[in-house]
Amino acid sequence: MASELKVDNISEKTTNAGVQLSSSLGFVSKTTTEMNALSGMAAGDAIYNSTQGTIYVYNGTNWAAMSSSTFNVTVSYLVIAGGGGAGHDAGGGGGAGGYRNSYSTEVSGSNSTSESTLSLSQDTSYTVSIGAGGGGSTDSNGTLTSGSDSTFATITSTGGGRSGKGLDDAAGGNSTGYAGGSGGGGSGGSGSGTVYAGGAGTSGQGFAGGSGYHTSGWHTGGGGGGGAGGAGSDMSGTSSTSNPRAGGNGGAGLTSNITGTSVGRAGGGGGGINSDASNTGAGGSATHGGGAGSRTGAGAAGTVNTGGGGGGGHRINGNGGNGGSGVVILRYPSDYTLSQNGLTLTTTAQGSDNVTIITAGTGSVSWS
Repeated sequence: MASELKVDNISEKTTNAGVQLSSSLGFVSKTTTEMNALSGMAAGDAIYNSTQGTIYVYNGTNWAAMSSSTFNVTVSYLVIAGGGGAGHDAGGGGGAGGYRNSYSTEVSGSNSTSESTLSLSQDTSYTVSIGAGGGGSTDSNGTLTSGSDSTFATITSTGGGRSGKGLDDAAGGNSTGYAGGSGGGGSGGSGSGTVYAGGAGTSGQGFAGGSGYHTSGWHTGGGGGGGAGGAGSDMSGTSSTSNPRAGGNGGAGLTSNITGTSVGRAGGGGGGINSDASNTGAGGSATHGGGAGSRTGAGAAGTVNTGGGGGGGHRINGNGGNGGSGVVILRYPSDYTLSQNGLTLTTTAQGSDNVTIITAGTGSVSWS
């Protein structure tokens, strides 16, 4: 009697508990979600994971990747450094932290074109550091500092420049503003009839600070710190009889919708003013996270996580304002999950994307 040869049909050999595990061209393609929903697998079953771009094999307990992902994650970023500290005693305003933006078609710092997004490997750690704001001076001879850099992967934004110091400069400080992401404003200085220039900004990150001026006696004013979207203004009124004599306004920052809400950041601090009662001028104004300058007391601090520059102070009780800390904001497809180490952050959904706002720390992020 002839032997009987049984030929299994293709569905019997390619289906496990109703789930196809291979195709005529090789492994069947499944997303990670679809893969994790499979049931009835046997050890050795394999699929192509279309989310990760690699082959997964079931080992009897779980699915195991045969390599790291072959796909990259496209990440848009907004990286802002810490703002610069401001000076006491008609001090200039602090410069805003450097501003680098790759989201959509929005402008980057100093009104430059949007930067390119980053294409990053999955399962790879990328360094992140949030820059601190610079310290404002606490008396005429006190130390003030520039903001610290913020970084993400290959992107570094430069800390905002500190302002020039105020009228009394015995500690050897510079009366002109310092360079930074945006430059600090020049102070009122101590030389009658002297202009003290603001510091330079960094190309693609921010603008220069405005000039301070010493008219005569105590009639002095600081220039506004530079911002991501505009230069700081010069102190107004160049004569002891000018009215008003006012501190320079801080340079404008920039707004971004990367989080789904339009928010202004990286404004320069306003310059302080030191003058007598006959003058009606005020300390310099500030926007987008910058601190306002003062004619009666301490300058305002830059807003936390905006990179705003501190505001310049008045002579009596006129401490300079601290710069605001920086921030790193990342936007990426919601198919990917972000992991972190050493950072303070929040993640929210925006349509088909996730947005992660990192507000403090030095550490790393990765995607899977």
